[in-house]
Amino acid sequence: MRLLNPPTTRRRLLAPALAGVLMLTLAATPAGAVGERYLDAKASTPARVADLLRRMTVEEKVGQLQQIAVNRMQGDCNWSGGALNETCMREVLADQHAGSVLSGGGAAPAVNTPRAWAEMVNSIQRYAIEHSRLRIPIVYGVDAVHGHNNVIGASIFPHQLGLGATWNTALNQRTAESTQRAVAATGTTWNFAPVADLARDQRWGRYYETYAEDPVLAGTLAAGAVTGLQNKASGRPVAATVKHFAGYSEPFNGHDRTPADLSPRYLQDTILPPYKAAVDAGALTVMVNSGAVNGIPATGSRWLLTDLLRDEWDFKGVVISDWNDVRLLHTAYHITDSYAGAVAAAVNAGVDMAMVPPDDRGFHQAALDAVNQKLISKKRLDQAVGRILTLKFQLGLFDKPYVDPAAADAAVLQADRPLNRQAATESLVLLRNQDGTLPLGPDTKRIVVAGPQADNLTDQVGGWTVGWQRIPDGVTIPGTTILAGLRDTAPAGTTVVGTSSPDDAVAQAADADAVVVAVGNRAAAEGEADMPNPVLAPDQQDLVARLQATGTPVIVVVVSDRPLVLGPANTTDALLAAWNPGSEGGNAIADVLYGRANPSGRLPVSWPSQIGNQPLYYQQLPGTNAGTGSGYTPAYPFGAGLSYTTFTTAGTTLASPTVRPKDNVRVTVTVSNTGTRAGDLVVPLYAGQAVANPLAPPRRLVAFTKVSLAPGENRTVTLNFPASRLAVTPGDMISTDSPRVTPGRYLITAGESAATLTVR
Repeated sequence: MRLLNPPTTRRRLLAPALAGVLMLTLAATPAGAVGERYLDAKASTPARVADLLRRMTVEEKVGQLQQIAVNRMQGDCNWSGGALNETCMREVLADQHAGSVLSGGGAAPAVNTPRAWAEMVNSIQRYAIEHSRLRIPIVYGVDAVHGHNNVIGASIFPHQLGLGATWNTALNQRTAESTQRAVAATGTTWNFAPVADLARDQRWGRYYETYAEDPVLAGTLAAGAVTGLQNKASGRPVAATVKHFAGYSEPFNGHDRTPADLSPRYLQDTILPPYKAAVDAGALTVMVNSGAVNGIPATGSRWLLTDLLRDEWDFKGVVISDWNDVRLLHTAYHITDSYAGAVAAAVNAGVDMAMVPPDDRGFHQAALDAVNQKLISKKRLDQAVGRILTLKFQLGLFDKPYVDPAAADAAVLQADRPLNRQAATESLVLLRNQDGTLPLGPDTKRIVVAGPQADNLTDQVGGWTVGWQRIPDGVTIPGTTILAGLRDTAPAGTTVVGTSSPDDAVAQAADADAVVVAVGNRAAAEGEADMPNPVLAPDQQDLVARLQATGTPVIVVVVSDRPLVLGPANTTDALLAAWNPGSEGGNAIADVLYGRANPSGRLPVSWPSQIGNQPLYYQQLPGTNAGTGSGYTPAYPFGAGLSYTTFTTAGTTLASPTVRPKDNVRVTVTVSNTGTRAGDLVVPLYAGQAVANPLAPPRRLVAFTKVSLAPGENRTVTLNFPASRLAVTPGDMISTDSPRVTPGRYLITAGESAATLTVR
């Protein structure tokens, strides 16, 4: 085992002085290789791809289909981590011709710094190029899902659910651009984000990785993230990945990677649109749902990956499986009796690249067998490889394969902290504020801070941070907890007191002016984060009740990866939903509690009033049961949120009261700040039908905007949406017709104001 040699350049590889090397290369290259057009940066991408494809052997092409975890090339090459091991690099990169490498959650260099990341990726890239007959680079992937979260010292943004609560498309895009700059600086050029799944079942462990329960809100933000991640402003593009296509987030029993049963109408009208919005934004790659939908594993669904994604949506990029999912078609789903059959099933369905850990050796041989047995045609193999090569050319990997490690630390370490703080601040949703408890005023001289989340950065930043599930034990990252934020930014004359136990908190609260109690759940990721009963833990409910009994005003801050049934915590003087607000969360929460910032977040999901009503979402169809909980009865509905000022919305006006299904609808609304403080107002626009067959939700979000208003300011805002957002799948119970807009009258509402739209 040894570290790789210092960097070499392509100029060195091609230098005329290395005549022997060049002669060997030409001898191994197919006839007609002289004048390698694929290495000409001025040639078009299609021309370069075609030229390279005709030079490649079957073995080289098959290698491009596999993405292998970096762990496989570190330490003892058996997931031990550590320094790169050249012996295993040879097997993966030279012998198997692997097309891609990834760092999954927690897979980092031996020393986890931005510079070490850049050096590691450069070393792998250099080895791949120098040991490739045709000098083909790898594309390196990473799960940078809330900032460059695998890297110690990176800014950790709020998770997607928190960004969904901002309802701020521009801000969300800016956080994606920040992530792109950090990711690009370390040489990683493929990011497995954003998540376009919908949040509709609080039991599901990956709930917090979604933006919203509503397809328009989720799709708009996912599309913005794609645009931000693929921004070329840093000079090095990064590919975004729309995941998990499709229907991953609503498994029938709430547990991750269990089957889903989704009616064709629900799938078409509700589940698919956010993915479509992100694909239409120009995403270069799509990752497939790990689960099965309606009895068909998504990884093996030709209808999903070819008929819909390719033929109907015209997606041109790379489709990649999720972790080990190709092999699972054989070992878990049993749709085929061999690994080669599983590879063929996935590739023929539309998968271009397999994320193959932990069994890369088995995949490589199985893929070769599938091709040699003609289970995969030469045409389909070339199509998949051509898409992968196209991605590499689009990312500039043939022309500029390396990054400058010396520049990585400055680009990553605590980058864009003001933006991070703004994102965390706008993600906070004030749900309850009895008698103006917040903001804390000048008479609040002594504040007691209690609860398990008060001084807990690990749970505050959430899963997928440094490690897969959470920050590993013994690892410290920079950031500000709630206690630190309140203490370090307290107004002059205000004392902030931490507590050591529930008993200490109750004792301290007796003579305090206010108590801030931070509650929530433990940071976790896939599997471990599944929560069959999404309720605040009994001991935390008991702490809140005991603090209330002291008579001191109690402010609850919920730091959680999903809405929780709160018990007594829902009856306190103030209630703030903080989600997983990231490394600047403590400062953001302090800004809102002290009144330096006016809360503007609004719920992107429905907050449950009791357990057992899952899935839960505001678009629940009407029914005939009048029993408790049978209808839409949340503790706080989708879109809820309070401000320190007051607003009115009026004068909803249609530019044209009659439209056709292919038209755009233009709506103007007058909004006013009727209070004494500046504030940001989310303006959602809904559509509903008085008569609908098939059934339609009472209202559906069709557009939204966010407006900053000074005290007393009035403004007319314009919202636009395509009439196609009103489409539903027509027909009877088993209809698979395409969605279309039903002619008739629609009520368009903004706040308490409404107008009637007629579609003809």
